[in-house]
Amino acid sequence: MRVLSKLFLLPSVIGVLAFTGCHRGPDNRVQGYTEGEYLYMASQIGGSLEKLAVERGQRIKQGDLLFELDRTSELASRDAAQRRLREAMARLADAQKGERPTELAQLDAQLKKARAALQLSIQNYDRTKKLFDSGTAARSDFDAAKSQREQDQHAVEQALQQLQTARLGARTDQVVAAGEEVKMEQANLRNAQWSVDQKTQTAPKDSLVFDILYRPGEYVAAGQPVVMLLPPEYIKVRAFVPEELVGRLQPGDSVQVHVDGVPTPFSGRIRYISPQVEFAPPVIYSRELRSKFVTMVEIRFSDEDARQLHPGQPVDVDLPPPPR
Repeated sequence: MRVLSKLFLLPSVIGVLAFTGCHRGPDNRVQGYTEGEYLYMASQIGGSLEKLAVERGQRIKQGDLLFELDRTSELASRDAAQRRLREAMARLADAQKGERPTELAQLDAQLKKARAALQLSIQNYDRTKKLFDSGTAARSDFDAAKSQREQDQHAVEQALQQLQTARLGARTDQVVAAGEEVKMEQANLRNAQWSVDQKTQTAPKDSLVFDILYRPGEYVAAGQPVVMLLPPEYIKVRAFVPEELVGRLQPGDSVQVHVDGVPTPFSGRIRYISPQVEFAPPVIYSRELRSKFVTMVEIRFSDEDARQLHPGQPVDVDLPPPPR
């Protein structure tokens, strides 16, 4: 979206207005013209114009749909980004929660089996030791029973460690890596959604549709405006005030603006006074001729009054009377 000013006056008309502003009529009346600052609505991504939702001269509300470009490619990219994000989130969840319930059950069963074997080897060791102590059992039988008990004890410890590790989930660095992958896919999805959103433009303000620059079916390059909008608050009057009057004007002063064909003047306020003076026609500066110098001032209106003004209209402006 770009905001630009555009004058709908011929240079000769501007010269006449400036000149007549110097040679104004009575009662502090000066000349001016209306001007509009337009919103040029465009997409940052090019494409074929698929839908145009407004017409020239239509008044629209903020948020109303203006136009939509073809977004087939952008929607496909967004859907792919959504799938990748879901997959990355699933991998992160899997790393955080550890092994699956069936795998945990299998490890738990292995631990129970190892404990049962240990219990049996302990009993066998105790019997063999008593026989060895009484001289009934051979030394080799005692050593075999002792070795088997120690092996089964190590098997229980190993099965217990495997089960505890499985319940903890993946290592910290693996969880961090999975989390970073999720963040990357979230950023990719935001970029893909931005591209989709760019293909659909809505009105940023209550406005008048001033002009339409493309029609459905035409290709619109990136950044090229499709619709020109004119919000009422962007309508103003530019008036040219002689040097001897501008010195007593201040931003905020109330003025009356007369438009041909409208019986009641519009009330406005001075919002800006140019820091530069102009003169028409060119003259050599002197005290006798400095009434030729004029200063441009800008006048703004309420939204209701601004809707009744049209860019390019010549107007008369009644300045506030001098202080007594």
